[in-house]
Amino acid sequence: MGNQHQLPTVCQPPVTPSRGVMIASYLLMACTLLLVMWQKLLPGLLCACLGFLLTRALSSLLARIDRRPPGPIPDRWAQATAATLVILGPLLWIAIALTHSRGYLTDIPHQYKELLDYLANTVLELRQKLPNDLGALLPQGSAEIQQTIATYLATKAGALASAGKAWLGGLLHAYVGLLIGALAAVRPRLVPRAPLTQALQRRVMLLGEAFRQIVAAQFWIALFNTTLTALFLLLVLPTFDIALPYTPALILLTFVAGLIPIVGNLFCNVVLTVVGLSVSPVAAAVCLGFLILIHKAEYVINAKVVGQRTHMAVWELLSVMFIAESVFGPAGLVAAPLFYAYLKKELEAARLV
Repeated sequence: MGNQHQLPTVCQPPVTPSRGVMIASYLLMACTLLLVMWQKLLPGLLCACLGFLLTRALSSLLARIDRRPPGPIPDRWAQATAATLVILGPLLWIAIALTHSRGYLTDIPHQYKELLDYLANTVLELRQKLPNDLGALLPQGSAEIQQTIATYLATKAGALASAGKAWLGGLLHAYVGLLIGALAAVRPRLVPRAPLTQALQRRVMLLGEAFRQIVAAQFWIALFNTTLTALFLLLVLPTFDIALPYTPALILLTFVAGLIPIVGNLFCNVVLTVVGLSVSPVAAAVCLGFLILIHKAEYVINAKVVGQRTHMAVWELLSVMFIAESVFGPAGLVAAPLFYAYLKKELEAARLV
């Protein structure tokens, strides 16, 4: 008789998080993002998102290329291969870069001596052109000038060491974040049952979606600007018998800085105009005219790509970047588009905007 009243075993659906659990998840996410900015862990966060997206994209690509029958083993093989490529890729790139830069590293002492000689000759020429009263304040001989420069560099050695330590720390955080993102992308996909876990997973998913949209939008904008800049520098300027120095560096700078919304493009425009001015006023005027045209086209691209993907207006993005830069410095400038896009997604999910 007891077996007649026994209900069949069914899979329990996930518990809907309560209002208190949702508030707790919002507070935990906000505190985490503030901690990232406070402890200067933004490179790690960005690379964690990037590693996650790259691993998922590569695993999907490998799964489509693989001709074996579908199943858990081919899927795990594709995920493991993708994670391995994402994790080892930066290490292989660094190894190749160091191999090609070995001669440059061994030539550093000679370059340092040439730099001191160049600075000494520059100071001597400046001393001859200045009035006698002002020229007397400068060192008289080349050896004395080199000693003065070396002493100054020695006094700044501590600051340079701190800057180098912070730079290396940022690279380490970025690689650890890439490692975490790659491993998180290949973890078993289990449905969480705890209410707080569900709510936190929702927060992380919205942040990842905002990151994907921001990166995709800025990538296409940067690619558009870089293509036009390369055509301008390599094809348009030579027709006017104008050649700007450091053309490859300018093209690469346009792409890298173009990944930063609005401000990166403004920075590239200033650099390109200054380089053109160093050649001739005509080159500067041509560069300025090109930048005005590309800015008009960029407004259309921004409105179409960024506006449609992230639902952000240009004035919103500029305001948020200005505030974030004043609070967190350059890191806030980079984090502002991502954090604001995530905030708007949370507000839209809650039907508040």
